[in-house]
Amino acid sequence: MWDTAGQERFQSLGVAFYRGADCCVLVYDVNSAKSFETLDSWRDEFLIQASPRDPENFPFVVLGNKIDMEENKRQVTQKRAMTWCQSKGNIPYFETSAKEAINVEQAFQTVAKNALHQDQEEQLYVDPTSLIHPLADGASFHRYVDYPDPIRIDAESSQNYGCNC
Repeated sequence: MWDTAGQERFQSLGVAFYRGADCCVLVYDVNSAKSFETLDSWRDEFLIQASPRDPENFPFVVLGNKIDMEENKRQVTQKRAMTWCQSKGNIPYFETSAKEAINVEQAFQTVAKNALHQDQEEQLYVDPTSLIHPLADGASFHRYVDYPDPIRIDAESSQNYGCNC
């Protein structure tokens, strides 16, 4: 899971961050209309950078955060957010408070479920004929898709390759 914290300075790292993602969580502050209005550009930027096979059906989840703040500070109504989510293909929407742990678990269960479903969908689209290659003698061999080992981030690592953030 990568968190760019909505900062523009991370947009140039998009391809590295987003490639191979199975779900994307867009978070805005319900007390900031500006943060809500950037959802379109963040969604579009993600789709450009990640280049998913089926962008129209790529799973997103939207979180309206900071609902623990005073109601009179709220600038984005639940109805407005839900209307936006419906217009983008019925994106699941949760109003959350990270501070008070409101709806966070439910939201991330949905993220995990959608990511697993997306991963299964991607696996269904592997062309089986691309995994079988004919040999000169008429026999064939099977090629198995093998992914590199995941990068492990270990604070206790004895080797230092640069940034430890």
